[in-house]
Amino acid sequence: MSKVLNDGLQQTKKPIGWNGKTLKQMRREIDEISKETGYYAGLTELSLKESDPIRFEKIYSKLRGGIVHARETAKKVAASPIVEQEGELCFSLYTPEADSIVTSTGIIIHVGTMGAAIKFMIENDYEDNPGIADKDIFCNNDNHVGNVHTCDVHTLVPIFWEDEVIGWVGGVTHVIDTGASAPGSMPMGPVQRYDDGYQVTCRKIGQNDVLSKDWLLESTRSVRAVKYWTLDEKTRVAGCHMVRDLVLDVIKEEGVDTYKQFIREIIEDGRRGFVNQVKTMLIPGKYRQASFVDVPFKDLDLPSFARINTIMHSPSEITVHEDAKLEIDFEGTNRWGWHPFNATPVSITSGIWVMLSQTLVPNDRINDGAYYASKFGVPYGSWLNPDDIRSAHSNTWHALVSAWSPLWRGLSRSYYGRGYLEEVNAGNAHTTNWLMGGGIDQYGQLSALNSFETAACGVGAGAVKDGISHSAALWNPEGDMGDMEIWELLEPLLYLGREILPGSGGAGKYRGGNGWQSLRLGWGAKEWSMFVAGAGAMATDCGLMGGYPASSGYRFIAHNTDIKERIAKQLPIPLGGDFDPDNPIWDTSMNAETIHRDRQAVSTQEEFKDYDVIMNYLRGGPGFGDPLERNPKFVEQDLNERLILLRYAEKVYGCAFTEENGVYTVDIRATKERRKQIRKERLERSDPTKEWMESEKVTIMNKEASLQVKHMYAESFALSEKFTNDFKDFWNMPKDWMVYEDELNVPMLGSHINRFKQ
Repeated sequence: MSKVLNDGLQQTKKPIGWNGKTLKQMRREIDEISKETGYYAGLTELSLKESDPIRFEKIYSKLRGGIVHARETAKKVAASPIVEQEGELCFSLYTPEADSIVTSTGIIIHVGTMGAAIKFMIENDYEDNPGIADKDIFCNNDNHVGNVHTCDVHTLVPIFWEDEVIGWVGGVTHVIDTGASAPGSMPMGPVQRYDDGYQVTCRKIGQNDVLSKDWLLESTRSVRAVKYWTLDEKTRVAGCHMVRDLVLDVIKEEGVDTYKQFIREIIEDGRRGFVNQVKTMLIPGKYRQASFVDVPFKDLDLPSFARINTIMHSPSEITVHEDAKLEIDFEGTNRWGWHPFNATPVSITSGIWVMLSQTLVPNDRINDGAYYASKFGVPYGSWLNPDDIRSAHSNTWHALVSAWSPLWRGLSRSYYGRGYLEEVNAGNAHTTNWLMGGGIDQYGQLSALNSFETAACGVGAGAVKDGISHSAALWNPEGDMGDMEIWELLEPLLYLGREILPGSGGAGKYRGGNGWQSLRLGWGAKEWSMFVAGAGAMATDCGLMGGYPASSGYRFIAHNTDIKERIAKQLPIPLGGDFDPDNPIWDTSMNAETIHRDRQAVSTQEEFKDYDVIMNYLRGGPGFGDPLERNPKFVEQDLNERLILLRYAEKVYGCAFTEENGVYTVDIRATKERRKQIRKERLERSDPTKEWMESEKVTIMNKEASLQVKHMYAESFALSEKFTNDFKDFWNMPKDWMVYEDELNVPMLGSHINRFKQ
């Protein structure tokens, strides 16, 4: 390898790959031989595993156990509350070419994102400039390189054995603030890249295991929550170095040639394991589903070109091929927009592995083997794959969690058909409320917050059991709501209460796990603003096989309250009990100059003072099966444990009750008759499918839809001829029928921006 210096002389560098190769050569050879043979690295046989299986498993156990230990140790050494309380970190070990070998627990979506960042460095000749040397430290959080959203910050460290790169280790944490145009890790307000905050594109930030002074000065001057940024970086660096030491110890014990053979074989073993699971658990065929999430921006304090109400559309098709190849295609997804909810291909594909690790491959063999057994279609120009690096990504999860939920349903229909009823899951909760804010905090410091209570939402129902309440999030299966005392140390907000929300999980033969809410009181900040982000008008997580979706979102905020005076007079104040939207309590427990109780679940910054009140709403999971098939005794138990509301028990589940001293007893005979009546009423108000489709076709022909629906479909039509033709064929529409963007009086993303493409 050589490069030309300014004076025309040549400088020769020894390649750092194996056997005198560059990392780029190694990357391309792995891709070529894997594609040509259908086996990772062309390994038709696993000679090490087959000749010495105990040794093979011992090496794997050392690496897996060591990397999990590094995660648990590092987060206790130094970490922000988001990392220490919620476990918002992950470490992963890679081959020299950046294929994942083994990963820790935690936010394992970043198995793919950190690998993508390393591949970016390889493809862009970092080996030449700025150079890759032993004990270097790199950082990345550029979404268009390899990331989910800007607040996920990577630390990447090469591992050398003698003069060769033997691999990489990456660590990632979700930081509290990125210095964006609004405070918080996932702020509302960014509508283009330049609003998203401090972005680092695979930069070398340290040498000889020491962070560079210029990096320390620049990075800490670029964010608000300096203390927590610094703690998180120490966590990542410490964990990466622990994993590096682990790898070197394994090599010393087993030999470098054995290690090289092992890292190839473990990925091929992962590929074979994934193929076997697909063959065993899934039925070949196509599974189609869709999801939608609202973007209510019309009345927000944003640039004029971003003020539009629209919908993010996520159609998906899962194809299980006869040879067990798994293909997931998002053809028909609509265009990216001037909002912070855009994603990138690596975020959607990596997130799918998080989901699959909880269902199809629920074991510790999470590596890139599954990637080589799969295929993804992510339309260019869509919100999943923007064709312009100016797109904003500060709150990518808003739509991602909605896009993933249908995949649970598609796979679950296959599990159900195979008889794996215990594996069925109606879908994931929509984990976006994201209570956020920032300013001068209770300590007089410029700071920010991002409540991660949403790591504990309701789980979707199964085919044999109810979903678990307030316990997990798709993006972190080990999610925890965190201790109130810890959040109060971090945030200028006191807790007035936490409570389960009855009926927030979707109804069904088996109900979804319930969500919950916390009520916070402003206290101690010198100058502070707050905002929220979550789906409001739309139920984004549909149920399965007759199950209902979980409750949709809403917000509750009260400004300039009389709570201080009420406390002094020992009068009631807002605490618990406000769990019935038809009978609100908080509004009657205080007076306030302004109260927002509505579905505008996305807001931009509002000034927040002492004794102002804000609610954090955490979602429930969707349900499975017809609610009228639920065991009436289960409904009775739910009602007495305040897990559902009485009117839901009567109207949705069709149960009749007697009540004595606040204890409800189901009347089985009356319930049976009531359910018969409900089924009869269903038939009376329903139409045959063919008739309904004919009437619906008329409204489609006449374009009798809301502006946001027309806008959504116009974007999908503009991006995909296949989706357009499928839509017309399904509805038997004339060939010349179409909804065009130029018919709508909304800002558009046209071809004039192509010069800004990556």
